[in-house]
Amino acid sequence: MNYSSIPSAQTVVLYCKIRGIKNIVISPGSRNAPLTLGFTEDPFFSCFSIVDERSAAFFALGMAQQLQSPVIAVCTSGSALLNYYPAIAEAFYSDIPLIVISADRPSYKVDIGDGQTIRQVGVFQNHIAYTASLKQDLIHATSTIEKLAPQLLSKTKSLEEDQFAVQKYNEEELSTLFDINKHQNAPVHLNIPFEEPLYNLVEKVDVSPSNYEVKQKEEIPEYPWNSLRKIWNSSKKIVVIIGVSPPNSIGPQYLDMLSEAPNIIVFTEVTSNIHHKNFFPSIDSVIAPIEKKKDRDAWFKELQPDLLVTFGGLIVSKKVKAFLRNYKPKNHWHVNPKKAYNTFFSLSLHLEMGVDTFFQYLAVAELEIKSEYFDKWTKIKDAYEAKRDLYIKKIPFTDFKAFASICKSIPANYMLQLANSSTVRYAQLFNLDSSINVYCNRGTSGIDGSVSTAVGASIYNITPTLLVTGDLSFLYDSNGLWHDYLKKDFRIVVINNGGGGIFRILPGKVDTPNYEKFFETTQQLELTHICSIYGMEYRQADDEISLDKELKSLYLPSSLPVLLEVKTPRRLNDKILLAYFDFIS
Repeated sequence: MNYSSIPSAQTVVLYCKIRGIKNIVISPGSRNAPLTLGFTEDPFFSCFSIVDERSAAFFALGMAQQLQSPVIAVCTSGSALLNYYPAIAEAFYSDIPLIVISADRPSYKVDIGDGQTIRQVGVFQNHIAYTASLKQDLIHATSTIEKLAPQLLSKTKSLEEDQFAVQKYNEEELSTLFDINKHQNAPVHLNIPFEEPLYNLVEKVDVSPSNYEVKQKEEIPEYPWNSLRKIWNSSKKIVVIIGVSPPNSIGPQYLDMLSEAPNIIVFTEVTSNIHHKNFFPSIDSVIAPIEKKKDRDAWFKELQPDLLVTFGGLIVSKKVKAFLRNYKPKNHWHVNPKKAYNTFFSLSLHLEMGVDTFFQYLAVAELEIKSEYFDKWTKIKDAYEAKRDLYIKKIPFTDFKAFASICKSIPANYMLQLANSSTVRYAQLFNLDSSINVYCNRGTSGIDGSVSTAVGASIYNITPTLLVTGDLSFLYDSNGLWHDYLKKDFRIVVINNGGGGIFRILPGKVDTPNYEKFFETTQQLELTHICSIYGMEYRQADDEISLDKELKSLYLPSSLPVLLEVKTPRRLNDKILLAYFDFIS
């Protein structure tokens, strides 16, 4: 087996092996050749080649999202590294253990006019858990160092002593970086300067790195549990909101407990991956009709909780944010081992633990609390669900009707990846089979990277993957298909309403050429050409009959991955969506 001749490259590769990190997503380049050679020459690693660095980072993020373990993205020097930033920000806010490794020019070649050279050290400082910048090896390309940067060499110590100090520093930095990545479940950045020559190989390594991994034990901070139990047991109106969560994140016994309490209503979202017949899966369908009532203040005060308890990650619904910011709970507890956002400007306590641990410590007693809270809002939920079914039958073919059909059609046990903007918001309005696992890049909620993330997530997923996306999000990340890793059971449904349909729903919509060009960004591109380039089977639907027909065959085995384009009327979609909330009111 061959190794790079550069000690720092050897150290990084061996350290990844010690830590059991197998998956490496590599974007081509010359400066990162020592790393590329080291990873690809070792059969321990599974290496993936993705040309576009922005796509590569999201591909790695999607893989890490599913594996719940670190995945590495490796790139060359210069602007290549900057293309990682969107995925790093998403990983930072979504708690995904992405590791980015960038090759760099030696420090003495930065800001002197060399090509592919930028200031790489600390470039992600606002959205990264840790940055490690390794020191340059001194026993590699020593003659170049003596000529261009003699200050790096000690005048009183031997070259071997200088290199020993470099190696010791690098291993300590690597240990810290990998520990933070693992224990904080957060992205980290490793920057490594390499001097030429970059392609030399050796058959035996010159280093033997130690594993300095720090074992961490979960420590539960002290909380006033008696006081918390008193608040829980005395609150007649408790709202529980579950944000972005991986599947099976809460024990079923605790879900049953919440569902049976007369004083508790549980709001879930499509990204919660939580299902129960007594929960409220469409928050906007409860709140939007209240917004339209003449006595809305009285209704909102009736819904206003004494205690708000939130689990999981970020919340999609803008309406529940507006409601709880105006009608604040007396107490708001957020349960999460890592962080708590003051989303509703009323956070009173962050309980740093998992949800199951929280309920174990809370030790909720079975009390006879007299409350009509659950019953009242359940009747409202039953009413809007019945009206929603009626509405779907009476409306013309639009985004709303298409999403109703798509959500109903997805087979059991599929993985569903949702793009952002209008896609995830439409999906919020409909029920999904409880066996379907749902993911969406809600950390930064950007439309970039949805295709790449979905493809990366599909790599090790046993069940098939469906990506549902809007046309702009799909086109923005169509480079996510530029590789050899599309599985035959990978499916994409593109809702093509000819532009950014969500901007027709937001305040400020006007039908002017400038609005259509600079906000809605209308487009008429032919998606069939993209399918032809990337080897996908193309299908199309433009009405209810053709969509139902295509959905019946979409999930059948095929020799190629399949893209279904669903064309909807651009100028009608917003009217039908807004009219839905009037109808259920």
